[in-house]
Amino acid sequence: MPTSPRRPSGSRPLGRRAECDALDQLLEVVRAGESRVLTIYGEPGIGKSELLDYLVRQASDCHVVSMAGVQSEMELPFAALHQVCAPMLDRLGSLPEPQRDALGTAFALRGGPPPDRFRLGLAVLGLFAVTAEDRPLVCVVDDVQWLDDASAQVLSFVARRLVAESVACVFASREPGDWGLPEMQVRGLADADARALLLTVVQGPLDEPVLDQIVAEARGNPLALLELPRGLTPAELAGGFGIPVAEALPRLIEESFLRHLALLSSDARRLLLLAAADRLGDPVLVWRAAAALGITAGAAAPDLIQFGTRIRFRHPLVRSAVYRAASPQERMRAHAALADATDAEAYPERRAWHRAYATAEPDEDVAAELERSAERAEARGGLAAAAAFLQRAVVLTPSPARRAERALAAAQAEQEAGAAEAAQELLAAALAGPLDERQRARAALLRAEIAFTAQHGNLAPPLLLDAARRLEPFDAPLARETYLQALAAAMFAGRLAEGGGLPEAAAAARAAPPPLGRPRACDLLLDALGRLFTDGVRPAGPMLRRALRAFTYGDATVEEERRWLWLAVVIAMARWDDEAWRTLADRHVDVARQAGALAVLPVALMARILAYLFEGDVAEASALSDEVDAITSATRMRTTNYGALAVAAWRGRAAEFERLRGAASKEAVARGEGSGLTVSQWASAVLYNALGRYEDARAAAEAAFSDPLMPGASAQWAAVELVEAAVRSGAPELAARALRRLTDTTQAAQSDWARGIEARCRALVEESERFHREAIDRLSRTPLRAETARAHLLYGEWLRRERRRLEAREQLRQAHEMFAETGMEAFAERAARELGATGESARRRTVEAGGDLTARELQIARLAGEGLTNPEIGSRLFMSPRTVEYHLHKVFTKRGIASRTELGSVLGDDLNS
Repeated sequence: MPTSPRRPSGSRPLGRRAECDALDQLLEVVRAGESRVLTIYGEPGIGKSELLDYLVRQASDCHVVSMAGVQSEMELPFAALHQVCAPMLDRLGSLPEPQRDALGTAFALRGGPPPDRFRLGLAVLGLFAVTAEDRPLVCVVDDVQWLDDASAQVLSFVARRLVAESVACVFASREPGDWGLPEMQVRGLADADARALLLTVVQGPLDEPVLDQIVAEARGNPLALLELPRGLTPAELAGGFGIPVAEALPRLIEESFLRHLALLSSDARRLLLLAAADRLGDPVLVWRAAAALGITAGAAAPDLIQFGTRIRFRHPLVRSAVYRAASPQERMRAHAALADATDAEAYPERRAWHRAYATAEPDEDVAAELERSAERAEARGGLAAAAAFLQRAVVLTPSPARRAERALAAAQAEQEAGAAEAAQELLAAALAGPLDERQRARAALLRAEIAFTAQHGNLAPPLLLDAARRLEPFDAPLARETYLQALAAAMFAGRLAEGGGLPEAAAAARAAPPPLGRPRACDLLLDALGRLFTDGVRPAGPMLRRALRAFTYGDATVEEERRWLWLAVVIAMARWDDEAWRTLADRHVDVARQAGALAVLPVALMARILAYLFEGDVAEASALSDEVDAITSATRMRTTNYGALAVAAWRGRAAEFERLRGAASKEAVARGEGSGLTVSQWASAVLYNALGRYEDARAAAEAAFSDPLMPGASAQWAAVELVEAAVRSGAPELAARALRRLTDTTQAAQSDWARGIEARCRALVEESERFHREAIDRLSRTPLRAETARAHLLYGEWLRRERRRLEAREQLRQAHEMFAETGMEAFAERAARELGATGESARRRTVEAGGDLTARELQIARLAGEGLTNPEIGSRLFMSPRTVEYHLHKVFTKRGIASRTELGSVLGDDLNS
């Protein structure tokens, strides 16, 4: 870790001892090799920038990168991020190629597909870590409320993932942040400090009551204390500022700056306006524009603006005061001069923006240039910037038809950028214009997509069906994809769907127009799922097999795999095809990881988590569940980790499960995800059966079993749990009914899993030893050890009740050992109780608890033991290689080992505990 001696304390801002102490301590920790993040917030003029300046002075022994957001209508993709990273780009070659390419594309250094936002975040995280290898890195960002959206998202991602890179990120904002970072509020100065500061600018004597009044009205705001008295006579000061309200201070301070501006020459004001109109603070551009207007260097006002490598106003309120004080015509002339001075080849987006704000009337030439800029921004991954370009293009488009077309494109861009409300407004504007039927069909699709992403998933299916029907005459392939999207949305919505829900979506899928030419993989999926949810597994069998083959044998495109593989996994589950389930789930995880598709990866991982649980590998399932949590934490996605719920049920940890189930059920209702409620009830039934709480298990399984909209595997698995719970709680008729529905699916399949589960359930209902033996025989041929262990348990319990103690012990002993080995603790306890009832005590396994290793350390140790390198682990868990090294060092120390090759032998028990 890089270390540096502590630097001597520099000049501290008046009255800011506690704040400066906190910043000094932050630097000390970073110099010792750890990372720290802090958001400083407070009202305008309260002294945030001065504290950042103090931090920069104190960090003279560190790498320092800094920038400040600028209030502007301009939205340039990754503009702020580029300013932060520019001094470090000579280290770009140290990053893995995918991350290097992501940064190069975002910063227009190379061509390529739009970079995934989170791969870009990992690239910046890696760049920070590489830069900090020789000296600590201090990144300072002022006025984060004015960063471009793309930069803000990446920087917030990076800040949340810093751990042990010797990096400090300190942000300043006017309001508390929503990035989930540690915060420090900067409040007004104490009265004594405020009086001392005020006396440094007051000319002449001032009566104590007047002094007290000014201090009270300024509320300790340093900028107010310094600026408000300027230019006022003693008589005016004696009257006070007149508005003792804190919210009025920014306006009063701006008025003070305006009084100052009024004393400047015309050229000085025009130069200030040019600088205020340029968001990036480029001194070369501003001086070039100034020269074209006949403004010389002598017009600069050094007390209000500084020209260095970047233009810096004395305070952001100076910039806003200058810009607002100018007339509309003056602003347009300034933007026109900046547009003319901008190199159209090197900086086309900046030129387009300035041309747009130099134009008052609709202008197709300017609107078209904005549209081209939007295309370039989108190609770099700047979706918010693309939307902003298109939104301005809409305003400047003379033709009503083109204006409506561009409004629709802008709405689509806003939706893809995650701005659902703005997308809705632009969509309404588009629909108010003269769209043709094809465009109205696409507008209907966009409306449905907005509903689906705005936490109202249960509203989406009927909207998607309407869009699909509208698209049929114009784009049959897209219409079929939209029907499939509607079907998927209806599966998620389940019992909470608005309108007809899954039955209506399935019927519409059956009635969709046939594919044009050779069916695509998604076409086969649509037809198979439509048949499955209307006629059932047996009649849909041939179509289900054909759809599975398309995804299993490589007939699907990469895009089809990314979007629809999870539905192929659903089919594999519905057909009791454990081999296809495992293969397709692994493929989906690989595709999502390779593409950096973090919106898709949690769904792919959850399918694999369930497969691991059925295979009896609870440790691996738990590790993948931790990965889902890492993704959702890093990306702040609103995704419920149902995998964690299933892991807790399999482990038999009731308190943890109930906590997760309560949160998951609440989130499912809020998002209209009826399928989430069904999964929660199925997992509850598994847990309660494990604990021997059969009445509770029956209630949970029956709630899931009775859901008429419950799709696929969830229905089958709930039926299995219901058979066991109903038999054990004295409800044989209910058990028989569940068995009949179960056999509709198992007899349509030929797998040992299907026939083994049917035999296990039939053995319970019919109390038949033959079926117990068949269940064990068939399930033992599969890799599904959890299912096999439960078959041994049920057979052993039956044998004990038949008073065949010795035979019962053999089955119960086998069940207990399998449960204990796999980490299914509650089932192991149930087997132990039954074994005890035969007169034999279950052998206790000696497991070295992993309590001295944290969950994160166990996760990293497992991945390292699998042979992943530090960068590969970092990419998987969204952290820097330095942080991976930090955690591994702690693992090695705690376990007394010196190399990765020893991890497997010392962590085996921990990973199952």
